[in-house]
Amino acid sequence: MTKASAKRDAEPGKQAVHNRDVAAAFEEIGDLLELTGANPFRVRAYRNAAARLRDWPDELSEWQAQGHSFDEIPDIGADLAGKIDELLKRGRIKQLVELRREKIAALAGLLHVGGLGAKRLRTLHEALDVRTPKQLLVAAQAHRIRELPRFGATSEKQIGEAVGLYLRQSSRRLWCEVKPDATALVEYLGKSAAVSKAVVAGSYRRVAATVGDLDIVVTSNQSAAAIRHFVAYPRVARVLAQGSTRASVELKNGLQVDLRAVEPAACGAALVYFTGSREHTVALRGMARGRGLKVNEYGVFRGETNLADASEASVYAALDLSEIAPEMRENRGEILAAERGDLPVLIAHGDLRGDLHVHTDATDGRGSLAEMVAAARAAGLAYIAITDHSQNLRIGHGLDTTRLARQCDAIDKINAGMRGFRVLKGIEVDILEDGSLDLPNSVLERLDLVVGAVHSALHLPRAKQTDRILRALDNPYFSILAHPTGRLIGERPPCELDMPRIIRHARERGCFLELNAHAKRCDLDDAHCRMAKEQGVLVAVSSDAHHPDDFGQLDFGVGRARRGWLTRADVLNTRSLAEVGKLLARTMGRSPRTAK
Repeated sequence: MTKASAKRDAEPGKQAVHNRDVAAAFEEIGDLLELTGANPFRVRAYRNAAARLRDWPDELSEWQAQGHSFDEIPDIGADLAGKIDELLKRGRIKQLVELRREKIAALAGLLHVGGLGAKRLRTLHEALDVRTPKQLLVAAQAHRIRELPRFGATSEKQIGEAVGLYLRQSSRRLWCEVKPDATALVEYLGKSAAVSKAVVAGSYRRVAATVGDLDIVVTSNQSAAAIRHFVAYPRVARVLAQGSTRASVELKNGLQVDLRAVEPAACGAALVYFTGSREHTVALRGMARGRGLKVNEYGVFRGETNLADASEASVYAALDLSEIAPEMRENRGEILAAERGDLPVLIAHGDLRGDLHVHTDATDGRGSLAEMVAAARAAGLAYIAITDHSQNLRIGHGLDTTRLARQCDAIDKINAGMRGFRVLKGIEVDILEDGSLDLPNSVLERLDLVVGAVHSALHLPRAKQTDRILRALDNPYFSILAHPTGRLIGERPPCELDMPRIIRHARERGCFLELNAHAKRCDLDDAHCRMAKEQGVLVAVSSDAHHPDDFGQLDFGVGRARRGWLTRADVLNTRSLAEVGKLLARTMGRSPRTAK
């Protein structure tokens, strides 16, 4: 969540205050306290509380109404409990209002941008009197940062790039951040007798990594009534525009939502039009013109005759095309494939059998081994791989040889007492700057798989970074390359890599690439997924779960895989445990067998 949106969410006015509003307020307080140099323990207390409340199963207002006290919740003491009560009753927290008045507060959004921690931001603020991200970018472009002690030209360049990326992306939100609003709006609209169907279109429906606003199509024979119901949504802060068939509002968290009401017969054309992408619909209109047809949000017309009906399939059929899945509508060859009739049958939600990248509280996770196993089983999976961090990642309390051995023993005990589910023994091992792995092969060989990842020296030149990963892939116990480019959306750009060369090398070596479904990673991206598919390199769609609730990220990962044209056969963890075991065994220098 951006700090601007957190700010708006923390001021809900008369609206009901939800758990995510309280969590956003506490997260923002933690950030502002850190920026102003507060005690680190206070900062951590607010962030721990935010994480706890974001995942709390009961609405806090209902919890209180049932006679509970907020300090019964883990990580919530008397002081924080009082602030929850203040926000629920008054719609604001006095401390947060005061912190926002600090001159440096506008820079809080940069706290999570790569290379810009609180200490460095305070130094830049005090030395250069920068108070906003834009002012910081100007200072970098004017070469004023390199003059400061402990910065230099390289650091200045990295800061300028990071702030520029932040400014370009700060107006957009992560897909997963927008999902609760999209889901709640569809549910609300469905309660109106005037609405027969409501679908979120636009970049959200295409499962883009980030979303600028929400576009909703509703079908209705009473469009004016549907519009009135829409603008009365309790979380609307202000109505930007309202007509008989369309309206735009801004929610109280700052998100803009545009709604279009159409008659049921025009639903298919409206969904194609408003789902986009712009490039896709422009290409469709050009194709239609070449055939003497006209395509718009109401249908496909030959003169006055509409060749389409209420389905999207009919719109494509009128153009002699197979129906194209929303996730593929980017004008990247999908129209030609539809014309030829050779569109891939994309991986479907529910096709994943397991998850090959899962963390526990042994390192930086927030669920025990038993809790993560229980959550994975509840999510319908048949197997998971526990892949906690290795020792080099000290910030994540990485496992050394002794602790990893203890974890393997614990996994063996869990497997011995369980039927119908399997826990694979793995590690997310750091790829060191020279391309070697953070743990010796004598340790790695005991595992069922090795997931390798780059977490340091992210700014190496393209050739050096590429060679580093190629050397890692050559390790005889390397299975999967995790989040290959290392990007964090809105915080850190991808590493400079020769991805075609890495994908070819993965094919030659017989190992796999990961599509990391964490909302800020989405790594591999669409283009690299297609490249892996073309080279015959299997992709593991992984949650990178750090909490029992994180297995829900797999659904988002499947959407991203669909954007990359991946089929069930292209994805490693759609396979059964026996099949996956054989494939992983080959990467571990063993003859094919089922994983231990």
